[in-house]
Amino acid sequence: MSQNEPNDDFPDDETLPSTGVSPREKPMGFLDHLEELRGTLIKCAVVFALVVAVIAWFLKDFAFLLNWPLEHVRAEYPQLKTDLVTNSPMGVFSVVISICVTGGFVLSLPFFLLFFGQFIAPALTQRELKVLLPTVVAALLLFLSGAAFGYFILVPGTIRVAFELNELLGYTVLWTADRYYSLLMWMVLGVGASFEFPLLIVLATYMGLIEVATLKKFRRHAIVVMFIIAAIVTPTPDPINQTLFAVPLIFLYEAAIWASAFVGRRKRRDQTV
Repeated sequence: MSQNEPNDDFPDDETLPSTGVSPREKPMGFLDHLEELRGTLIKCAVVFALVVAVIAWFLKDFAFLLNWPLEHVRAEYPQLKTDLVTNSPMGVFSVVISICVTGGFVLSLPFFLLFFGQFIAPALTQRELKVLLPTVVAALLLFLSGAAFGYFILVPGTIRVAFELNELLGYTVLWTADRYYSLLMWMVLGVGASFEFPLLIVLATYMGLIEVATLKKFRRHAIVVMFIIAAIVTPTPDPINQTLFAVPLIFLYEAAIWASAFVGRRKRRDQTV
């Protein structure tokens, strides 16, 4: 082999990016990726189990915290009985599971996002990493904002409307613990998940799946869809709670349009550099 002839066995650094593989990614086979994924899932399971164990240890205190919406409404309606009951021998186990699972998921969510971010980060380019970190932070903040909105606003509003209707019809209010915690779990997790939709819109715009002009064109259709989502998530059929839930979604949709336009301008500017 002459000195001027290229050596194919040892490519220089300039040819490495042509493979399409991130320079930070280690050469790994399919089974190696599965092993990495298994390790990520194990870490998530360990954190979830530890959080559930802590909640179980302080179960009474945690249940007292979850009863805040009831006590908040009781301050307005002193005649409301906030003593929850169980109507079957196994009902208390459903309550304990609901408390531990719901609390464990919400409190473990930041760790889940961190572990999965670490799992996919080596395969990303530097530009994609700049998108990943804001996306993870935005996903966490949106979910926690939605969960807080459901806990502090929608759940008390639902209890308030339900109690007023019971009073109007002359029914005795006697709510079971498992039904109350199921309502709380549905409202907190459901609203938290619903608040993620603006992030999905921004990501779809970033990937070129939808245009900002299309989002503006179908704004009225989107508002109808948001009221449908509000009707599904809120357990009561009254328009007050549905509107209370739909209005933040409409504001988030408008924010998603603005963020999509901003991200689109940044992406075009980066491509021209």
